[in-house]
Amino acid sequence: MASSSSLPPPQVKHQVFLSFRGEDTRNNFTSHLLKALKDTGLNVFFDEEKLEKGEKLSDALSQAIAASNLSILVLSKDYASSKSCLGELSDIMDRKRKPTDKHIALPIFYHVDPSHVRNIGGTSKTSFEQHESKRPVDEVKRWKVVFTEVGTLKGWHIEGGKFDRSETEYIKDVVEYVLKKLNSNCTSVFEDLVGIDDQKGIILGLIDQADSRLWGMGGIGKTTLADVVYKEVSPKFESSLFLQNVSEKIKKQGNEILRNELLSKILKEKEICIDTPSIGYPYNERLNNKRVLVVLDDIRDPNQIDFMGVKHFGPGSKIIVTSRDRQILNNGGANKIHEVKKLNTNDSLQLFSTFAFKQLNPAADFRDLSCKFVEYAQGNPLAFRVCGSKLYKKSRKEWESEVDKLRECAQPQIVQILKSSFNGLDEIEKNIFLDVAIFFKGERRENVEEILTCCYKGVDGVIRSLLDKSLLDTKSYSEISMHDMLEEMGRDIVRQESRRPEKQSRLWNPKDVDQVLKYNKGTDLTKGIKPYCFTEQAHLRFIYFSLTKWVGGFAYDQVYDIAYLPNELMCLCWDYYPFKSLSSNFNPKNLVVLRLRDEHQDLVNLRQIGVSYCKKLRKIPNLLRAINLKRVIGSWCDNLVEIPCLDHLESLDELELEGCCNLKMFPTVSNIFSELDLSYTGIEEVPDSIGYLDMLECLDLSHSKVQSVSSNILKLKKLDDLDLSYSMITKFPETPKNLTCLNLSGTKIKEVSLSSNPLSNLRKLDMGFSSIQKLQCNIALFCSGQTTVDAPSPILRFKSLGCLTVHECNSLKLLSELPPYLRQLDANYCLSLEEVSFSTQHQDLYELHSSFDNFDCYMLFNNCFSLNQDSIDNIWANAMLKIRFLAKKWVSKYRLRPPVFYSCFPGNEIPSNKFEYQSNHSSLILKIAPNGCNGSRFLVFSICLVADLTELLLDSSEFICECQLTAASGARHEKFKSVWQGKQYHSASMGFMGDHVLILFGGDMVKKDKGYEQATFEFYLKYMGEENMKVKKCGVDVSYVDEEPRHT
Repeated sequence: MASSSSLPPPQVKHQVFLSFRGEDTRNNFTSHLLKALKDTGLNVFFDEEKLEKGEKLSDALSQAIAASNLSILVLSKDYASSKSCLGELSDIMDRKRKPTDKHIALPIFYHVDPSHVRNIGGTSKTSFEQHESKRPVDEVKRWKVVFTEVGTLKGWHIEGGKFDRSETEYIKDVVEYVLKKLNSNCTSVFEDLVGIDDQKGIILGLIDQADSRLWGMGGIGKTTLADVVYKEVSPKFESSLFLQNVSEKIKKQGNEILRNELLSKILKEKEICIDTPSIGYPYNERLNNKRVLVVLDDIRDPNQIDFMGVKHFGPGSKIIVTSRDRQILNNGGANKIHEVKKLNTNDSLQLFSTFAFKQLNPAADFRDLSCKFVEYAQGNPLAFRVCGSKLYKKSRKEWESEVDKLRECAQPQIVQILKSSFNGLDEIEKNIFLDVAIFFKGERRENVEEILTCCYKGVDGVIRSLLDKSLLDTKSYSEISMHDMLEEMGRDIVRQESRRPEKQSRLWNPKDVDQVLKYNKGTDLTKGIKPYCFTEQAHLRFIYFSLTKWVGGFAYDQVYDIAYLPNELMCLCWDYYPFKSLSSNFNPKNLVVLRLRDEHQDLVNLRQIGVSYCKKLRKIPNLLRAINLKRVIGSWCDNLVEIPCLDHLESLDELELEGCCNLKMFPTVSNIFSELDLSYTGIEEVPDSIGYLDMLECLDLSHSKVQSVSSNILKLKKLDDLDLSYSMITKFPETPKNLTCLNLSGTKIKEVSLSSNPLSNLRKLDMGFSSIQKLQCNIALFCSGQTTVDAPSPILRFKSLGCLTVHECNSLKLLSELPPYLRQLDANYCLSLEEVSFSTQHQDLYELHSSFDNFDCYMLFNNCFSLNQDSIDNIWANAMLKIRFLAKKWVSKYRLRPPVFYSCFPGNEIPSNKFEYQSNHSSLILKIAPNGCNGSRFLVFSICLVADLTELLLDSSEFICECQLTAASGARHEKFKSVWQGKQYHSASMGFMGDHVLILFGGDMVKKDKGYEQATFEFYLKYMGEENMKVKKCGVDVSYVDEEPRHT
């Protein structure tokens, strides 16, 4: 049995069925419409011409409707009085309702009000009343249903009055529409290329795996890239074709002509003519026997891909599609989508030069200006072509003039292409694109969406659509961005609305805004202002003033109040707000986002208050009725002294009061907060009420005036991070046991004894630049001789402490009983530090609870010249302990990131009991002991250097080791290089003084022994990238670690 796909389609007897009441329109409108339809070649059923003698009217009509693709219903004054017309209408609407039937019904309301059809009024009411008295009730009821239903369809309303168009014009529109509906409803010279090689290689790799889709903004080089790939791989295929500007060609000549052209070239047959949506026998089978390559350039509708018949191409065929809209490629069944990237700076300059100078580099006198053009174009090849060609053989003065013009107006040729994407947007998409181009480029996406939601519906989906169309982009931290040329295009579109700024929809130029507001020239056309009085802008929906002082012709200090704000305002963002209050006449009923203070208003719809940098603001008013408020952003309000109680605002989840230096009272907020930033405030104490904030995880009181912290802070079981740096606190605070990060840098605390504080989870303690004199862990004092792994003693109280920072603590003299496996210790520039000790008891327990898997390890004592010899010995011992531990961890888990150890302290001696092999030069050779075991082993090298580092800046230094391992008679050798960069371990540009010892180790210095007998080492130091420092002494220690068996 043959498949259904191989059967010929049923013959369509009529393309159009014409339903009308003969007495009303047969001899005028309908006859003219019939002729116009037939003149186009359409086969139209017209009852008087098509009925054969002896046929029953009802059966003939039903068959004609069933055999038609489309029905035109001429609903005239007495159409409903005809039983046959209503019977036709019933059959037509029955077909239309079937989901599998694509029958189209087009009504023409000829001298009839469509509402009289929908509601059965006017003459149709009388007609149905007559039917009800003569016909079965069910039949009339069915007629009423279909009659009202057809009244809801979209069609043409020909009123027939003297002001109406002529019937000829209507008929022309109807015929064009019918043709369109039927067509869509039937079933069944080469320039030098720069910067393209890398992307071409990617596409060639994708071609080997699957079809390829190229996506990117207009002018970015999609077509060029596709052309290059096409020329390279097309010889490998039986047939190939590059269809450029597919969407434009379809618009001009139609789908069928373009597809016929494709098929003719692939199948090598002249004048193929297929006018159906699908490709049938025999062409589909012939295509299936061909291995082809086809490029479809500039696709703007996923249906265009399928219409070209690509599914019929034979095995091994490849399709390359380019589009500006990623979603179109997704909808078109893309296997791989490659985003065409912008050119880098070098390639950009080179490509620009090929047009501006007809060479690959700019002329010397024009290089500075060329770089400015390259910066402006941001890697867009189209921009280089347009700008470069325009500047060819122009004088430097003309170039400088063009640079000045660049930011004022985009190039017409570029706009012509880029604007085609803009013109394809709907109204909301256009408005949001213009808003972003003028107001929100560089803003966080979530903030932009929140503000625009005040003015438009579906903002999130629109922004996703604009991203897919390459009209918007996202940068780090989810910032909304766009190409500068697209930004300029958006501004040009607004400029072209009117030469007069007051009649433009958006204002951003400071001079324009100044003139419009200062002289009260505003109109209701203005929708947004970026940079007194808004009396004339009644339809203004948002005001957005950036974080820069006004550059107009007036000073803020002379402004006393704002006279008027439109009640339609949904978003008011005004940094450095100069007025004492909002307008007394302003009703904020539509306000959703406010970034300044508000007085005595009903703020039930308010979601955000942003008053940052309002220098005159003294208080935020009562917010009892702002029940939907989510954010209060009030940073750097110098004179803010009071904020209202906020604990009733259950939706409030963000409060920023950073920099409010005169705010002395800790805010009263609900217990849902996880983070509070109160840095740089005038707050003097953390009150007892802190105990209610049981969800708080991070509290920042750095640079505040806090002197005391309530013991109720111990109740905060989730508090993870507490920052009291540079506050006024003088005693080590009570803190909850789950705290992991504590910053007390810059404080006046003089003494810390961690043994008396329950910081069992503390990982990082920063006391740099503080007044600390003595820091004692004293953890060994709690040990007992019976401590076991199963019952760990208080010695493990600080097992989690991984980072301790005390740099530049000039009064610090003692660091006592530090955890032996402390990962990071920074004691740089502690000039008074004399004693350093590490706990030596139960080190095996510490090892069990320590992990350096994801952290570098360092101990820094730069310029600590007061250290006594015992402390130096302790540092040596602890350094070697950590190196052995790191090597053991690396050997057992060498697939992890290689660990690094770095230690630096004053000195000029290398103890022989630590480093057996030493040299008074910058190189040495050592012998490797033979492997006396049966199993394999690892060689673990650690190194020590002595050098005069006077005036060396820590963050600009590099310490380098080069090594060669050699087997017997040189038969086998291995080279490796290790580098330790000072900037990885030093956060500031601090200088050394005199000789220092460096102890260094890295995971790449652990090597599997392959029968090596000798190792040769050479060391050198670099400063500012140059090898200009001498190593005075060097030492190497080698230890041998047996390889552990791998468990599967």
